[in-house]
Amino acid sequence: RKSGPSLVVTPGTREAEQLVTELRFWAPERSTLLFPAWETLPHERLVPSPDIVGARLEVVRQLGTPNPPDIVVAPVRALMQQIPSETVNTQPVVLSPGGEIDPMDAAEQLVGFGYERCDLVERRGQFAVRGGIIDVFPPTAAHPVRAELWGDTIEELREFAVTDQRTISTIDHSVILEPVRELLLTDDVRERARNQADKHPHVRSELHQMAEGIAVPGMEALAPLVTARMVALPDLMPPDHSVVIIEPQRVAIR
Repeated sequence: RKSGPSLVVTPGTREAEQLVTELRFWAPERSTLLFPAWETLPHERLVPSPDIVGARLEVVRQLGTPNPPDIVVAPVRALMQQIPSETVNTQPVVLSPGGEIDPMDAAEQLVGFGYERCDLVERRGQFAVRGGIIDVFPPTAAHPVRAELWGDTIEELREFAVTDQRTISTIDHSVILEPVRELLLTDDVRERARNQADKHPHVRSELHQMAEGIAVPGMEALAPLVTARMVALPDLMPPDHSVVIIEPQRVAIR
């Protein structure tokens, strides 16, 4: 690496996606990641999709490793959507062939991460636990994953098809399960929600529900009220990073 990582800021999502494609073609030796923006606006009170949240948190995690990505491309709106510090500091659930995992603990953690527990996994952000099997659909994966356990040991990891639940291939590497919500209702967050409820009458109902551990739609818009600190992507970049702004005038307008 000749220098530190680069943060490339684009006016919009289309330009960011196109630039990532071009960089991966012309500079395949450089690791390039997209830090996407939500497809919703906070005031719309809609839940960001699991794949976008997962992609954002994957970038956050990789920036905290000894070998961060060479290039991170982000539309300017993605930079404006900060992430709660509690989520930034959360360790993902890791499924590794031969590794140890307690199914009940894993289920509790996945629920806390915003995953939906169900009988049959059909879409990203869902999981199921039955007998010695954990099925889960990671937020950025093309297919769901099945972990077959012997006791608390993962004997085998496999990709399987949503349509007929049949095995596609065996997985010989670890599967990292990022949260699918950017605001996690930890004990501290719930307590802050309880304390803030009477101070903000227009969202009192939502804050009371969050204090009870209920993930209400659009609660990410209330994150600044209930988290210790909001973190922007540039704050997570290594100290020696550089910033490149594509079409600065359009970025400024956005």
